[in-house]
Order: sequence, then C-alpha cells, then structure tokens
Amino acid sequence: MKTLLINKAGEMSLVEREKPACGKAEILLKLKYVGFCGSDLSTYMGKNPMVQYPRVPGHEISAEITEIGEEVPKGFSTGEPVTVVPYTNCGQCPSCRRGREYACQFNQTLGVQRDGAMQEFISVPWQKVLKAPNLNELELAMVEPLTVGFHAIERARVTDSDTVMVLGCGMIGAGAIIRAALRGAKVIAVDIDDHKLDLAMKLGAKHTINSIHSDLHQTLEELTGGDGPDVVVEAAGNPVTYRAAVDEVAFTGRVICIGYAGQEVSFATKLFVQKELDIMGSRNATAADFRAVISYLEGGRFPLDQMISRKVSPVDAPEAVKQWSEDPGKVMKILLDLR
Repeated sequence: MKTLLINKAGEMSLVEREKPACGKAEILLKLKYVGFCGSDLSTYMGKNPMVQYPRVPGHEISAEITEIGEEVPKGFSTGEPVTVVPYTNCGQCPSCRRGREYACQFNQTLGVQRDGAMQEFISVPWQKVLKAPNLNELELAMVEPLTVGFHAIERARVTDSDTVMVLGCGMIGAGAIIRAALRGAKVIAVDIDDHKLDLAMKLGAKHTINSIHSDLHQTLEELTGGDGPDVVVEAAGNPVTYRAAVDEVAFTGRVICIGYAGQEVSFATKLFVQKELDIMGSRNATAADFRAVISYLEGGRFPLDQMISRKVSPVDAPEAVKQWSEDPGKVMKILLDLR
C-alpha cells in the first residue's frame, strides 16, 4: 500500500508498505482523507521533539470500515464512514487515574510518537473508532483538529458572560472561536493574516484584530472598556503571543495555553499574582469534545470549502509540504487524498 514517510527533517517520500492485518479487537480502515496538522509540519521541519524518524505522519482521519476483528462488539459495519480518536492511554498514570485519559502521561498520538494514518489502510482498536454517518468524507477529516480548540474552551469554563480573545486563527484557534461563540461568549480573534481573520468572523468572532496593523493593547482597551478579555486562548505557539496573553487578560482572568512555543518564554511573573490568574494548559480532547464537534458539523454551518487550502495526492504531497514549510502562515488545512 502507498505510505507517506518523513524520513528525516526536510525529507518526505512515498513508499510501499504491506497492508496491516486486522487484530481480533481492531477495525481495519480504508483511509479517505487525512489532514496535515501543524505537528506534522513541525516533524517535517525537524522541530518536533516528540518524534523519532522515520515517521508516518497523520492523525486527522476520514475513513471507511473494511474489516472487523472477531472480538469487536456488535454495532460496527463494513462500509461505514468513521473518524478516529488518535490518542492512547495507559490507564495507570496520574492523568488516567483522574479520568483525564486524553492527557495520559504516556500518550502516543498517531503520527507523532507512533506511525500515523497517511497510508492507504490502518488498523486501530475498536474503542478509538467513532461513527459519524451524517458527515461527509471531508467533514470527517475536520473533526479531530476542531476538537482541540473545543477542549480549550471547556477547560476555560467559558460562559455567555465572557469575552474571549483567541490568539492565532489557524485550525486550532478556529475550533476555540466556534466553541466560544456557541456558548454565547463575545469572541475577539487575533492574527497577522487577514484571510484567517475573515474566516474567523464567519466562524463566530464578533471582532478581529490584525496585530501587525493595529495596536493590540489599545484596541482591546476600546473593545473591553479597559477591562481586558476574561479568557485568552493562546493558539499560536509564539513567545510574543504568550506574553500578550498574560499582559492583556483581565484581572482574575483565565489563560489557556495550547500552542507549543519553539523557545523559552519569559514573563513578568508579578502579573500572575497581581491579577490572580488561572493559567492552564490544554492538551488533545475528550470523547465529549469529539461528540460536540460532530454535532456542530452536522448542523451544516461550517464553511468547509473555505477552510480547506488544498487537497493533494500522495505523489504530490512531498512538494506540497515543502511549499507549506516555506510559507506556513497562508495555510488553513491541507488534506491528503487517499481515495
């Protein structure tokens, strides 16, 4: 079967591998579309410390069931469209014991710590397969990336009385914008790309700020009456936006950190105490977040065509990823077409 492989930093190739067997408690899937995540780009660029090479990337999955293991319980049928929860959990670590398996200390995400889904077939434990019969093949590939932003808003305890600023309006930030807007919050979207800001408005943002062309602090002063946003979601992974999150959030506000900054970030830590901030990390997503995203996509409000930057074949994928690495700011979502 055709398989995309990142051999080392800056080198991706298309290789042939054997089709995997379907284990007794597994479901064999035929991949339809797989989205390229920012973590895949980091792997390609040699900036993902969790990856060992060579690695098959991909964990944003649209697939069809082709074979069902003999120990899989009833309820699955061949031909059904599905997506996949791409995380593992050990059941023993502190996170798992607290019921937060999605943040397992020893998690292995598809395409990161273990080979992923950018191949024609993949076999996964049946517990990780999610049916979504009302979503089309493209929508299924959008589920996992949106869940990460949905989870951040859950972590932040956002309500309809909150003003939420989202720093970074890629796919992760898009999920946060959607979920916050669905909860009735006033959303302020911040980015340096006007196209992404236009999309943010369509996803539910009330205001947008291009932080290159506008003074972020002054604009927030005007939009919040001098208070600052109640919640700031850092979805850009940049030292500048991390510091802005702490600087601009309201007193007793909440800062939710999703993005991985590529270098250490220094803060005026007195603001942590003076503002009595809640500063939280947000990792992966829960089963409830997956269900919430599926329900949202079933509503038909997601501007699917505008969120997909490009669809590429396995043959064209290496060049597409190379181009992406040279200008990452312009891309929302690249999908690998494995149909």
